[in-house]
Amino acid sequence: MNDKSRSDLFERVVLPHLDDAYSLARWLTGDAADAEDIVQDACVRALGAVEKTQVSQPRAWLLAIVRNAAMNWLTKNRPRHLVLVDDFSATEANPPAALRDGRDPETILIAAAEEEQLSQAIAALPPLFRETLVMRDVNGLSYREIAAVSGVPIGTVMSRLARARDALATKLVGASRPRGAA
Repeated sequence: MNDKSRSDLFERVVLPHLDDAYSLARWLTGDAADAEDIVQDACVRALGAVEKTQVSQPRAWLLAIVRNAAMNWLTKNRPRHLVLVDDFSATEANPPAALRDGRDPETILIAAAEEEQLSQAIAALPPLFRETLVMRDVNGLSYREIAAVSGVPIGTVMSRLARARDALATKLVGASRPRGAA
């Protein structure tokens, strides 16, 4: 395959899914710059493999490469028990635009606080639960696609997702109770 053909194939298979790749890497690392590095590494790997691989599900294929690159990066660069989370406030809604949409400042602040609380709760999940939750609820992958990306049976995916959602709900309900309430 010549360079032009490989480039065209890469553009068709990989480029449409870069946003999902970055989103997954961002959630797994908790850092924008690290996520960009991981996606770049994954794209280099995908470019090398795209002509040698029969890709029937490009999105799942790329996310598997991103997941593996992220796990390798985390293993090299971070202790297993430590996962840092950036300040996600930079990704929240822009209040002036929200005000133009007719929402009042109080509603905007409450929504921003809830988004921050949700982001923190997701970031606090164990990595395997967090990646499964992000792939399903953020990236919209099917159970079968998540199983393929993670290299685990569908039952394990379902179990991790259920446990992640339970942990998330417990954390969010506990965070919304006033201090001292039973």
